[in-house]
Amino acid sequence: MSITELGDILRKMYTNAPDKEQATFIHLFGIKYGELILKNNYSASEIVKASGINDSYKTEVRKGINLSKYVISKI
Repeated sequence: MSITELGDILRKMYTNAPDKEQATFIHLFGIKYGELILKNNYSASEIVKASGINDSYKTEVRKGINLSKYVISKI
């Protein structure tokens, strides 16, 4: 999966998140795709840029990626 594809997924997850849950869904993105992101040495910054969401969310993506080593997504 490419950075562009991951950016599209991130944008959709952010846009479709329930009200007041956008940051949670960004963390969830990092959890769901963390292994893939780490395996391919993709940066959170590149993915957030490809998504078109606010650059400040790269920190939240990184948190989700870090969590992906310890948790499994239910959805």
